[in-house]
Amino acid sequence: MTDTVDCSTESTASVAAMADYYARRAAEYERVYHKPERQADLRAMEAWLAALMKDRHVLELACGTGWWTLHGARQAHRWLATDVNPQTLQIARGKPMPQAVTFAEADAYALEGVPVEPYDAAFTGCWWSHVPLTRLAHWLQQLHCRLQPGALVVMLDNAYVAGSSTPISRRDAEGNTYQQRQLDDGSTHEVLKNFPRFEDVAHLLPTALELRWHDFHHYWAVTYRLP
Repeated sequence: MTDTVDCSTESTASVAAMADYYARRAAEYERVYHKPERQADLRAMEAWLAALMKDRHVLELACGTGWWTLHGARQAHRWLATDVNPQTLQIARGKPMPQAVTFAEADAYALEGVPVEPYDAAFTGCWWSHVPLTRLAHWLQQLHCRLQPGALVVMLDNAYVAGSSTPISRRDAEGNTYQQRQLDDGSTHEVLKNFPRFEDVAHLLPTALELRWHDFHHYWAVTYRLP
């Protein structure tokens, strides 16, 4: 890992670059889910998520190409999947989604374009790790304001596993970690990718009810309810 870089605006700038990176990566996005060593974890998580969301009205942020949407919405009552990138949404819309699923283009930070509906659950898959540490608290507050009291929140993301995860290239002055990733077009991108511990997540959710951490080895997940 390289030395810490002192730049207070660096993580904010990386947010703008993130959307461009995922737009470019749309066609090759799901290769990460084909890694052989992750298959047992993925099958367990797909079934687990579907059961949690049974009969619920779900708001999903940063759905990407809809990998988790397809599995999580199997038994949901309604499921709104949102993403800021039309490129990834186009791929998601082309999948044989459950009847409960609808899509909307929306920024996961601002939540503009997200219809005001009685959501009793929220979900994000592999999004928490891309939010700069200094923006997490405000982002969570905005999300919670869109949900009903007592709503269930489910978030899952990558755990760092040597030999399977892309190595961390450096850490910035705010504590965010980064990876260097190369796309099929030959371009190289520095991507913000944090790997929180349960203590880090719990610290940001002091009023959460039934807060639980779930370890799937290559992935982590957290579930909780709003007051």
